[in-house]
Amino acid sequence: MNIQPRNSEAAALDGRGVTAVLGPTNTGKTHLAIERMVAHESGLIGLPLRLLAREVYGRVAARVGERNVALVTGEEKLVPPGARYVVSTVEAMPRQTDAAFVAIDEVQLAADLDRGHIFTDRLLHLRGRQETLLLGAATMRGILERLLRGISVVTRPRMSVLSYAGSRKITRLPRRSAVVAFSADEVYAIGELIRRQRGGAAIVLGALSPRTRNAQVALYQSGDVDYLVATDAIGMGLNLDVDHVAFAQNRKFDGFQYRELTAAELGQIAGRAGRHVRDGTFGVTGQVDPLPDALVERIETHQFEPVKMLQWRSAAIDLSSIDALKASLEAAPPLEGLTRALPAADLRVLERLSKDEDIRALATGESRVALLWDACALPDYRKIAPAQHAELVAAIFTDLARHGHVNEDYVADQVRRAASTEGEIDTLSARIAQIRTWTFVSNRPGWLSDPTHWQEKTREIEDRLSDALHERLTKRFVDRRTSVLMKRLRENAMPEAEISPAGEVLVEGHHVGEMQGFRFTADKTAEGEDARAVKAAAQKALAAEFETRAERFAAAPNGDLALGSDGVLRWLGAPVATLTAGDDALRPRVVLLADEQLTGPARDRVAARAERFVAYQIETHLKPLLDLKAADTLTGMARGLAFQLVENFGLLNRRDVAEEVRALDQEARGAMRRLGVRFGAYHIFVPALIKPAPAGLATLLWALRHDAKDRPGYGDVVAALAAGRTSIATDPAFERAFYRLAGFRNLGRRAVRVDILERLADLIRPALNWKPGAGKRPDGAYDEGAFVVTPAMMSILGATAEDMEAILKGLGYRGEEKPAEEVAARLEALDRAAEAEQAAPADGPAQDVAQAAPQVPSGPAAEAEEPAPAPAQPSGEAEEGSGGKDAGADGAAAPQCAQSAPPAESSAAQADEAPKPVMVWRQARVERHQRPRGRDRQEDPRRARGKGRPPQAGEGRRKDKGKDAAPRKGPRPERPTRVDPDSPFAKLAALKEQLTK
Repeated sequence: MNIQPRNSEAAALDGRGVTAVLGPTNTGKTHLAIERMVAHESGLIGLPLRLLAREVYGRVAARVGERNVALVTGEEKLVPPGARYVVSTVEAMPRQTDAAFVAIDEVQLAADLDRGHIFTDRLLHLRGRQETLLLGAATMRGILERLLRGISVVTRPRMSVLSYAGSRKITRLPRRSAVVAFSADEVYAIGELIRRQRGGAAIVLGALSPRTRNAQVALYQSGDVDYLVATDAIGMGLNLDVDHVAFAQNRKFDGFQYRELTAAELGQIAGRAGRHVRDGTFGVTGQVDPLPDALVERIETHQFEPVKMLQWRSAAIDLSSIDALKASLEAAPPLEGLTRALPAADLRVLERLSKDEDIRALATGESRVALLWDACALPDYRKIAPAQHAELVAAIFTDLARHGHVNEDYVADQVRRAASTEGEIDTLSARIAQIRTWTFVSNRPGWLSDPTHWQEKTREIEDRLSDALHERLTKRFVDRRTSVLMKRLRENAMPEAEISPAGEVLVEGHHVGEMQGFRFTADKTAEGEDARAVKAAAQKALAAEFETRAERFAAAPNGDLALGSDGVLRWLGAPVATLTAGDDALRPRVVLLADEQLTGPARDRVAARAERFVAYQIETHLKPLLDLKAADTLTGMARGLAFQLVENFGLLNRRDVAEEVRALDQEARGAMRRLGVRFGAYHIFVPALIKPAPAGLATLLWALRHDAKDRPGYGDVVAALAAGRTSIATDPAFERAFYRLAGFRNLGRRAVRVDILERLADLIRPALNWKPGAGKRPDGAYDEGAFVVTPAMMSILGATAEDMEAILKGLGYRGEEKPAEEVAARLEALDRAAEAEQAAPADGPAQDVAQAAPQVPSGPAAEAEEPAPAPAQPSGEAEEGSGGKDAGADGAAAPQCAQSAPPAESSAAQADEAPKPVMVWRQARVERHQRPRGRDRQEDPRRARGKGRPPQAGEGRRKDKGKDAAPRKGPRPERPTRVDPDSPFAKLAALKEQLTK
């Protein structure tokens, strides 16, 4: 039929000749529209769903013949030559037509946030030459009369009575009931329940293809099943033989948010109950609270809030450019009662593609912009990510703009992928959604070079997929057994028992208990005069089920098993075993959770599989500990240290094993490093274990051995580790061992990850090793053997200045408070001296440089003694702790103390406030009895040079003066240097000698 533009904007808003037929459900509105359309020589009717369009198409075709009726939807077009009547979805309707009759159904959807602007556009602009009908709810009367001047309104009463039946369990619903839910998962779950309890149900979803939906409805209408489980798709005019509508949910996702259904929406769906003059009822299931009395009254009397605002989007679009198109679509509504619609899917795609330079380069001129806007209208049937859908639209538009049609090799590949009928319900549904995309493309004029071929091809594939989906739905949700439990019992026959995949034990569809793993829990409600027969049937089913499950469990892949933090081993979510402490912490005992019916070889297979999985988990996550335990290459002290690491799950404080570490030679250290052990400044630990999975398992094994699963903090520290926290506030109520097992060390108010503490050592080490006159001052360095806290140190720990004080004291440092002005002046003086030293000629007198730096006293404590090196920070291990990479990332800020004096240009209020003192930190004194002697002294890691590392400034040897010897003061005695005179350190040694004179 010919479609031509004819009316102006002003004429479209003239309501003369337009009749609104309004009323609740079951008033015969759609039937009236069909009768009126076939009374004219031509007609067009728009419907809200393609499922309903299919139904109406069949009814019209039965009246006037298929050759006289066309069906037009987004992905389907059946247009016989000379067709006088068109049945269409509202989205597929033209904005103007020369048909004698036009009808638009369910016009109240003009207020819908997602599709409303399309309904609004059609009811405002689309008119029949002789008659126009707008069909919908009575809530539309006021807004239609305001927007369409001169419109005639006809109200129709409901043909039958609709009444509230209260709340009922799904298993107790009457025959010929429809259960309504708002997600596919919930629909499937309810369908499974009804199949088990009542024999079966038909499934109706809006996403089903028309062929599948019709087959499912036919299954229900024929009486093969007495129940229908559907989404709110049944609320849009589908004519079904339903006596009762039960709401299993009263919340839905409307495309933007989850919300409660409105009274009008509940009434629209509930109104499907009853047909013609037969009364209907509605209610809720046990999953939904009973409806309030006021709401029930409104539904029963069909009194709902009137629609006050319709969604609107400008139809006067500017195609001169992409930006002009976007601007025109954002125009304000011209009339009161209209509101600009939220961005729909097509507008969101346009917004995304408008940022693509390649698309902008192609979309030049009105024809190209119009083509782009046409491509953006491609529906997202697959419900994929917006970016992926936009990529598909971009590919289609690019082909159309460059080649005039979509690449058919690309189309063929996509169609081929969707052609397989193998798979289950979700797989087939996804393929139908994919093929619908290409059905839509094939029906767009000019998009394909051979559209007829692809229309037939995609239609044939969709039909095959629809038939396969109907078969899967029927197989899954329909049980064709005709007998019921009580009938078999009355006949004194042994009832049939079965166990569902979810573990529900059923006897003739009657729930008698649950089978979880290898344990059966009876349902007390199964008691009664027939309980003995029911239980006997259940035991008969269970006898074979234990054996079957044992075989399946023995062959189950690791992915089906999971070991929880509670020590329970689960198989597909069902508990099958629990762990208890064994003789070895790394070898816990596995205790089966099984009934006595699991015996003999079957029980042995289950136990062996459970033990094998637990061993696999330990060997996978705690492999470094097992390697240390079994290492044959370790002997003597190294083996003892490895044993301590295994006993402490891979973490030792270095000060606790200082003597053992000193006794290790380089070969032993290398062997332990190859086994994953790290010799840090503060800890001996295994870095691979400071991860959530190993830490969680180690915590579980320790808790089993110490009966600590119920102690405060169990699992909390591992959760903090999994969240990527480098330090956390300590909770005094927590078991302290949980921090260590997760790789944290308690230091004051915070617990810090030990690997982060080693990075802290990397920042402190250069500051402690630096001496005035030895070049540029490292960040944080303060005189010889002292440092102040820097922002980089606090940053990597996530700690405050107050936290740092407790952390450093816990690490073995001692602090001394100094005035902020004194610290700032001293640092400034040291930096000036370093700059002067660098600026002085190479052969210039170094003494002048030293004298150029004014001396600021660093406190009586610093002058009284020379700090001894702390055993927790050996210089010989610097190669393992040197974190130049990490420290550089965290310490990029300019060197500064954590608490510095306020700048001169600060406000007067800040100037009046006295600056806080600054803590200057040094290594704590080491007791003499801890110093190694004799041969051990030569291997002392605090004095050993790193491999290939030349001696550093300030690193010298000093003979032990005895246990009670006082610390030596004054300059060091001269000794022959051992450095190569040609090495880079020769001049440094000469400079030092000049400074000491």
